Amino acid sequence: MRGVRASTSPAVVALGGGHGLSASLSALRLMTDRITAVVTVADDGGSSGRLREELGVLPPGDLRMALAALCDDSEWGRTWRDLLQHRFHSSGDLDQHAVGNLLIVALWEQLGDTVEGLDWVGRLLGARGRVLPMASVPLRIEAEVVDEVGMRSLVVGQSAVAVTNGTIEQLRLDPADPPACPQAVEAIEAADWIVLGPGSWYTSVLPHLLVPGLREALGRTHARTILTLNLASGESGETAGMRAEDYLEVLRAHAPELSIDAVVADPSAVEDVSALAARTADLGARLLLRQVSRGDGTPRHDPLRLASAYSDVVDGFLGDVGTRSD
Repeated sequence: MRGVRASTSPAVVALGGGHGLSASLSALRLMTDRITAVVTVADDGGSSGRLREELGVLPPGDLRMALAALCDDSEWGRTWRDLLQHRFHSSGDLDQHAVGNLLIVALWEQLGDTVEGLDWVGRLLGARGRVLPMASVPLRIEAEVVDEVGMRSLVVGQSAVAVTNGTIEQLRLDPADPPACPQAVEAIEAADWIVLGPGSWYTSVLPHLLVPGLREALGRTHARTILTLNLASGESGETAGMRAEDYLEVLRAHAPELSIDAVVADPSAVEDVSALAARTADLGARLLLRQVSRGDGTPRHDPLRLASAYSDVVDGFLGDVGTRSD
C-alpha cells in the first residue's frame, strides 16, 4: 500500500462527519486498510435533508462523503467517486441532489438494509474500509444557546446549530436515546485506535458521544483515542471565538468519562501552546504538535502530513520529530 504506514496495520475507527471526517479518512487510508468510519446521521439540510424529509431515511450525504474518501486510488475508484459526488444543476426537483445520495437511498429501498446498502456502494468504489451510520434512525440536534446579551434560546436542527452566533452551552439529540448501529458498536469494541475529529465540533464530532450505545462502547473498548483538532479557530457559527484548548473543555463537559490518549494539533492553529498543553495533560493525554495543514493558507488538512502525525502517535513518537515518548 502506498503512503505512510505504521509499524503494524492497526484497526481504526474514525468518528465524525462531513469534510472533517473526509480529512481523517484520507489520511488513515495511507497507513491502514482496517478502517471503519462511523458517521453522524443528523444532517437536515440540502439534498440529504430533502431525502430525509421526503422518504424518512437516514440523511445520506455524510455517509456518501466518507465512502468517497475511502475509494480505491485507481481510475475505477476515482471515476465512481466523482460520480457519487456529482450534483445536478437544474430548475427542477433534481437541483443540487448528489448522485451518490440518490444511489445510496435507492439501494436502501431495494435491499431493505442500511448497512448492506452502504457495503454495496463500498464494493463499487473498491473502498479501503467500511462506512457505517452512528445510529439506526435519523437524529435531530438541539442546542441550548446563550446570545451576547445573555438571552437563552433553543436552536433545533444541524443546519441551524452550525450557523448559530450564540454560545452553545448544551447539546442533545432527539430522540435522546437512539439505537446505535450494532456494527458500529462492534467495530469500536474491536478497534486498536479511535480517531475523533477534526470537524464541526457540535454538529459532527460531539453527537457520537451522545448516542448511549456508542458512548458505552467507547468506555468498554481497549482502543486508544486520538483527538484531532481543527485547523482554524472558530470565527463564525457554532465555534465562534473558541480557542484550541476550548475544544477540549467542551469535549470534557459533554463526555467527562471519555479517555483521550493523544491530541494532534497544527501549531499554526494554536494561539497559546502552554494552555493547550496544560489542558491536554489535565485529560491524561499527550499533545502532538505537527504541521498537518496543506500550507497554502487554507484550513485544509494535508493527507500525507496528517497520516504521518497519526503514525507518530501509533508508534509512540509524541515528542519532537523522531523522538520516542514513553
